[in-house]
Amino acid sequence: MSISAQPLPVQAIAEDQHWWFAGRVRALHAVAAPHLGSNLRVLDVGCGAGNMMHHLARYGSVKGVEVDPRPFALARQRGYDVKLADAGVAIPFGNGQFDLVSALDVIEHTQDDLAVLNECRRVLAPGGHLLLTVPAFMFLWSHNDVLNAHVRRYTAGELKRKLESAGFRLRRLSYNNFVVFPLAALLILLRRRTQAAPQLRSHHFQPDAYQVDMEPASPVVNVLLTQVGKVEAQWLRALNLPWGTSLIALSQAEG
Repeated sequence: MSISAQPLPVQAIAEDQHWWFAGRVRALHAVAAPHLGSNLRVLDVGCGAGNMMHHLARYGSVKGVEVDPRPFALARQRGYDVKLADAGVAIPFGNGQFDLVSALDVIEHTQDDLAVLNECRRVLAPGGHLLLTVPAFMFLWSHNDVLNAHVRRYTAGELKRKLESAGFRLRRLSYNNFVVFPLAALLILLRRRTQAAPQLRSHHFQPDAYQVDMEPASPVVNVLLTQVGKVEAQWLRALNLPWGTSLIALSQAEG
């Protein structure tokens, strides 16, 4: 495999232990694993410093593409097989070279999300899969979206239309973070009313920052929400959730 055996850095370990990231990993596997095999050729588009590549390695040999030279350099230092490129312009691989492409919280950053989806489709072999996550619902727009340099948030219908326009057939499409959705919406609305914002650092605005800080949660809250994420992952094995703060889509390239 292209995955290095080097120990994970502190940032990746912190992500894996944070309820939001841990829940996303479990939800992704719940949605994708029943449809995917092993020994696949995997490409992680927008891979950052490679913090998802060790999770994707369960499906096969993983390569990455990243547009920002700062996390790209960290990924290379960690021994990952990563190329520096803008996926909205051209993914630096030939047609049909991958069985699985992931773009995890990526296309919401781009002015032309369809261009990224078209490039993902191009590098996928016929019948290959695209695994995608995006933030949901524009009415949930918050200071965190600004810190992350988001352009938009999506509804399920909007994402479905984008994927179909790029030549994909949906296998699964579900909202995620279903249980926390009412609390998250309430918190965002309260912060909007009071003009309060979490004091977080972002590499989009502070060049010395590694990435966007994770909003902290107390150990008790982190444990509680981690358990909630485990329950939701079990639900996702059997059904699509009707709302949530994010979306997960698994689609297949038309032959």
